[in-house]
Amino acid sequence: MKALITGASSGIGKDMAKVLSSKGYELVLVARDENNLKDTQKELETKSTIVSMDLTDIENCKKLYTQHKDIDLLINNAGFGDCGYFSETDLDKEISMIKTNITAYHILMKLYLKDMVKRNSGKILNVASIAGFMPGPLMATYYATKAYIVRISEAIRQELKQKNSKVKISILCPGPVATNFNKVANVKFHLREANSMDVAKYAIKKVEKGKFYIIPGIDVKIAKYFGHIVPDTLLAKICFKAQQRKLQ
Repeated sequence: MKALITGASSGIGKDMAKVLSSKGYELVLVARDENNLKDTQKELETKSTIVSMDLTDIENCKKLYTQHKDIDLLINNAGFGDCGYFSETDLDKEISMIKTNITAYHILMKLYLKDMVKRNSGKILNVASIAGFMPGPLMATYYATKAYIVRISEAIRQELKQKNSKVKISILCPGPVATNFNKVANVKFHLREANSMDVAKYAIKKVEKGKFYIIPGIDVKIAKYFGHIVPDTLLAKICFKAQQRKLQ
């Protein structure tokens, strides 16, 4: 079995690489930071290939697929956030976020899914967030990118069902996780942060079982349910208060 993981140089991506390696997977590890990728590679038990690549470049996404086609499990994990009033946050950073969190996911998912559907096997894990189920004032762009991943994955899941396909798609929707995300997003979480390795182990376990919604932690499951029953205007106010506490 062979898996490709984007954002594999740190955090959940790195830990999922370790989990899959312990299960005997051959790995393709993708991220911008080559040195961190090499550090990850040293900790693995199985054969792996590292690809230092900027996935905000559309042609790079296509090149990645062309060079590494024989993939059984695609894990779209690369991504980052930002915090602040939408009228004040940096436009270039947000465009880069959209390219990383949406465009790269979309391209890789499209290209690999076509092959998986043809051979009627394969799995895709899109790393979304509990943020994908609610509005996110003060992190508007990040929440919106995760909502895109949730909705397109839900749609593709139904398309696969209609075809009676054996291909499986899943979305990982954690709450706060102790990773480098906070530093990049300029936030400080005041909620309990999940352990990255625990999330990775849980995610891989559920992916192997073909589960679609992968939501680690009872508190995060409650938050998802809460998001469905509370009116959007009230939910936006609650989220604003929560985000306001994150601003550093």
